[in-house]
Amino acid sequence: MKLVAFYNGEFGARVVGNLVNYSGFCISCGEGCTQCRNVRPGYAENIVSLVEMPDPASLGDFIEDVEPLLPQNIPEADIALVINVHPDILFGMLPKLKEAGIKGIVGGSESPRELPLGQRKQLEEKAAELGMEAAFAKPFCALRPDPSKPNIYKFLTEAGIGDPLIDVTVQKSREGKDYILAANVVRSAPCGSTWFVAKRLLGLEPDQPDIRERISEAHHAYPCTGSMERDFELGDTVLHKGGYIIRDAVEDAFKRAKRQE
Repeated sequence: MKLVAFYNGEFGARVVGNLVNYSGFCISCGEGCTQCRNVRPGYAENIVSLVEMPDPASLGDFIEDVEPLLPQNIPEADIALVINVHPDILFGMLPKLKEAGIKGIVGGSESPRELPLGQRKQLEEKAAELGMEAAFAKPFCALRPDPSKPNIYKFLTEAGIGDPLIDVTVQKSREGKDYILAANVVRSAPCGSTWFVAKRLLGLEPDQPDIRERISEAHHAYPCTGSMERDFELGDTVLHKGGYIIRDAVEDAFKRAKRQE
């Protein structure tokens, strides 16, 4: 599927980098890099345009005249990825995206002030009125592919992003114990952190007492760009929510683990 991305800030750049999967994108392992990401081809050939948008923090809460800030000449594509774009600009963009043949709009929030629940619902409703699919999540790694939105589902599946999904293979290590022989990323958090967490699982025992701490350490070391400010919608910080999501994904992988004798 063809993708056009509108983004601003560190998180937006990281999501784009994860999709492109260029050499040197992930440097978290330093000299210990084993090129684990090479098993997944980059999505660069599907990206028709990358548009860096104005920083929402520099525009104020409300934009009286949004027209001068709207992107011009949007290329034809299937999916629009929107990250850290001012909500007034997003609403103004919707008809232009429709004209460009966009079938689905995908985005995520990484801070309490970025696209709160009410705005996300309004955007989805407006997109539906125009005949487009829309899916937003807070944090972005909470976005699970939904078959009822086939275009977005296809994009997330092809690109391998959304809520993390990992396949684990275990092997006997000692009497009554297994160790993690392989951890393969089926679907990564949009920022790419799942690859780093999966690599850090190798050699560990799924039932070792500190396994949750080891998962959390890897998630923080990548590091997660989610806000540490308390979000009343989540009842916690966005960063902590992201940590719970990857922890649950790993524990689910342990339950489905394959065994190699």
